[in-house]
Amino acid sequence: MSTFDYVEIPPDVIRLQSCIASNPVRPFTKISTSLPCSPTPAAAAAAASTTFSPTKSLSTLLLNTSFPAIPTSASPRKYSTTLLSTRDPLSIPITTVNFRRFVARVGPVFWLQDRVEEVLMWRCGWKYTGVWIAIYAFLCYFPRMVLLVPHAILASIILSTYPTPSPSESVTTKNPPAPVAPPPSEGSVDWQANLQAIQNLMGAFCDGYDIISPLTPHLVHRSTHTSLILTLTLLSFLFLLPVLPLIPLRLLFFVLGIFPFVWTHPVTQTRIIPLLKAAVNGGIVKGGNASATLTGVTSYKYASLKLKLRRWIDDDRLDDKHWGAEMREVELWENERWAPGPSLSSSFGTQDDLDAVGSEFDVGDGSGSALLGAGAGTWSKTNLRPTDRAPWTRARDGWSGVGGEVSSNLTFSLAPGWAFVETEGWRPDALGSWVSASGSNSCSASGSDVPIFGADDNGWVYTNDVWADPRRIPLECWKTLGMTRRRRWVRRVYFDPALLENA
Repeated sequence: MSTFDYVEIPPDVIRLQSCIASNPVRPFTKISTSLPCSPTPAAAAAAASTTFSPTKSLSTLLLNTSFPAIPTSASPRKYSTTLLSTRDPLSIPITTVNFRRFVARVGPVFWLQDRVEEVLMWRCGWKYTGVWIAIYAFLCYFPRMVLLVPHAILASIILSTYPTPSPSESVTTKNPPAPVAPPPSEGSVDWQANLQAIQNLMGAFCDGYDIISPLTPHLVHRSTHTSLILTLTLLSFLFLLPVLPLIPLRLLFFVLGIFPFVWTHPVTQTRIIPLLKAAVNGGIVKGGNASATLTGVTSYKYASLKLKLRRWIDDDRLDDKHWGAEMREVELWENERWAPGPSLSSSFGTQDDLDAVGSEFDVGDGSGSALLGAGAGTWSKTNLRPTDRAPWTRARDGWSGVGGEVSSNLTFSLAPGWAFVETEGWRPDALGSWVSASGSNSCSASGSDVPIFGADDNGWVYTNDVWADPRRIPLECWKTLGMTRRRRWVRRVYFDPALLENA
């Protein structure tokens, strides 16, 4: 019987006898296998190359990339003389070393690129760009001053890096000059910034190439327009020869230099260029519908400029007490309905009539009308139905928020301490900025949608029979179904503490 050397058996226990098996011990199975081998450096680099990190060694990345076999003395560019582009043969190690050096040292180039872009694209405001435009205009007027530009650049660099001693240091103390900072090390923040700039510059260059490449067939005899371009070039060359002495070079270079700044100005990019695109694309592709779009855009821009000019005139007329007080705007809504039948003359059909009357014009019985067409019908407040909104309301919806009573001279009670600006009257909202386009297209006279660009020239916004679907121009089918219109009036008020004391 086997014993246990590692178990202490108490003396008062009885040991049990186990049954003897036929095969008490099962032998282990022997399996032959090879020794484990570590992966080769090439295989480890290939496995690690599945994920890219900016801090990874560029030499490892390039050397582990699969390239076709290249002879040692390979030179794809065949020239009889040695040029900069053919100085060294095509080699992956040379490419790796030069690329690492280039990434570490190209930072000043992109710094200069960022500064030029800030000036040219108006990134730092109009004052910053305006100074450079003034400098360029000065050089155009005095062209010989260009010879002093290198001196000015060198002096600016030296003065900008002049060491300024701290207050704790003595003036007579001479510290050794600080060493020039070395190029950024691989994997640092500056190094990654240079790599990002290289990436974006490559993309921008490819985008520019894709824009210019469609024009090259016209210059290399791959298009039928090549002969025409050559003829126009020769004719313009012969025409300019006798005119060259008459061309003012200073003015010419000034215009050519200012043009990029005008082209990249935010107003040109957001307003003028879309307007030109709508004119060109609309006249060629969309015909009349684009013409209506262009007309709507032009009218909206004209109304916006006219509104700003009127506000400048009103501000010029303000008294000193108005400039020093808190000012706000109050609004009033004018509502009318269309009635078919013989048309009447309009009481206040134009903006000039409203300005001549001023803030105290008489509403009367609401018989004033504006004409949709000769003999078509009449716009009037007397045409409003009993279930419609009131002719004059203090709220946009026409029912709620009426507040104080509206009298015939378009004035109403204000909160204590507030008073109307005495030097100006009520002004119609000619932009219609309160309109939200619903996108409803119930019907159309010409089969095409009429674009919504705020209000019409007099500030009216036209709606259907239920005061919905606001449009700048009413639809033709509304004449039979019924139509309404609204106009928003605004006037400025100011807070006068003296009114509270007199109350």
